[in-house]
Amino acid sequence: MDMQKTGHAALSEIGHALGAIDAGEAQTLVEMIAGAGRIALYGVGREGLMIRALAMRLFHLGLDAHVVGDMTTPPLGQGDLLLVSAGPGMFSTVAGLVGVARGAGAATACFTARPEGEVPRLCDHVLVLPAQTMADDRGEEVSVLPMGSLYEGVLFVAGEVLVLMLAERLGVSPEAMRANHTNLE
Repeated sequence: MDMQKTGHAALSEIGHALGAIDAGEAQTLVEMIAGAGRIALYGVGREGLMIRALAMRLFHLGLDAHVVGDMTTPPLGQGDLLLVSAGPGMFSTVAGLVGVARGAGAATACFTARPEGEVPRLCDHVLVLPAQTMADDRGEEVSVLPMGSLYEGVLFVAGEVLVLMLAERLGVSPEAMRANHTNLE
């Protein structure tokens, strides 16, 4: 396998998926995040790693962002937001957390490749990331990336672009973001 050829193919797939994201839905998510009091984020497995990266960047923007499961995650309520990822449309833990957040009065938003899935149908807002997940990685028309990596790559890059949109929307400079970066490394 050729590293450069396969790498270019993977980048092309990620770029194609990013180009198919609905710009209006992305802007709506930016507004939801910008207007939220507290923001809690959650995803499972490798999706969870991408969600943790997004949580870190939201913190760098000066937002009150937390990862569900961390000991310092506060409760959510009215005016807050739970932002989750459910690439294949359903994870029981994600569905359960969405139910808890909604019951507490928080808004809910979901990244997914399958908007018809149970979790997206439970959420107030859905941002579709049209990329192959592990649920559909078999057959002839599959990504060059293994298992659900295409979705995860798109989730990471889409999160970074949302952060850029939020920085512009909130008037947060790169210097201000850098000032929020930890010095305990």
